[in-house]
Amino acid sequence: MAVHSSMLETVEFDDPALANQLFGPHNAHLDLLAAASGARISTRGTSLFVESPDQDARQALCSAFLQLYELLRGGLALSQQDIARAYAMLRADPGLNLAQIYRDAVFVNTPRKTVAARNVAQKTYLDLLRRNELVFAVGPAGTGKTYLAVAMALSMLQQHRVKRIVLTRPAVEAGERLGFLPGDLAEKVNPYLRPLYDALHDMMPQPKVASMLEVGSIEVAPLAFMRGRTLNDAFIILDEAQNTTQEQMKMFLTRMGFGSRMAVTGDTTQIDLPVQPGCVRPRSGLIHALSILHNVPGIAVHHFSKADVVRHPLVGAIVSAYDHAEKNSATV
Repeated sequence: MAVHSSMLETVEFDDPALANQLFGPHNAHLDLLAAASGARISTRGTSLFVESPDQDARQALCSAFLQLYELLRGGLALSQQDIARAYAMLRADPGLNLAQIYRDAVFVNTPRKTVAARNVAQKTYLDLLRRNELVFAVGPAGTGKTYLAVAMALSMLQQHRVKRIVLTRPAVEAGERLGFLPGDLAEKVNPYLRPLYDALHDMMPQPKVASMLEVGSIEVAPLAFMRGRTLNDAFIILDEAQNTTQEQMKMFLTRMGFGSRMAVTGDTTQIDLPVQPGCVRPRSGLIHALSILHNVPGIAVHHFSKADVVRHPLVGAIVSAYDHAEKNSATV
């Protein structure tokens, strides 16, 4: 129950153990939300006091606390990031029902864990992956573009909706070429494709991943290995798609066979394509594809923003700082 005055809101809870869980160790969750909102948040027993001249902030905080408390009562485990995102989402959309995001949200089961949408953008993205044969996901690092696509691919493989998973990336990496890395082809390729392996290992025991790679039900390979193939009954994920050329993107998209699905993920602000002779940088295949395919039936495009970053809170702050610095340098 919430009681309010002109600048102070009071929320009463009936279960001391759940209230302590909501407040966090040494009130860490309250400190987190106080920093995010600028409000003063204090407690006495199971009573919570929110003080701020900003009425919208007070209401968003009280709504977050009340809804999160009910989620905890329902047995849902909440992380610090979940607590922080609850306030941010309710500030942006005061009528939001957090249960639809955290408990009743679209989720996918993988062999090791259940992967759930952590915000509205991820919920929409998982919906699109489930419903569409080809989905483009564009946005900054840390929004879950590739991770959720891998989770959906593993889920569909489990349900026998596809027979295999193909994970691929273009071989361009921040000025470093595979040819300059030591070792044979496998040793060169593996470090570059490590993020895709990391996602797999997070959702499936390592021996199972190794066995599926060995029998070919999962394939992880550079984009160049896709040329000349037609992939039927497969879930194919192209990661770091901003670093494809137009020709590579066309080649990749035309690999789709019957019963297949594709997810194309990338960040159009992080293009590392090498400069060609004459100091010309080729146009990103991802940007070109988005410009010509947005009206094609059966293709979905989902845009994440920096507000949707779900990694460590510092990642969102770092993305914002870089965006701000780039805007400032562009105006100088």
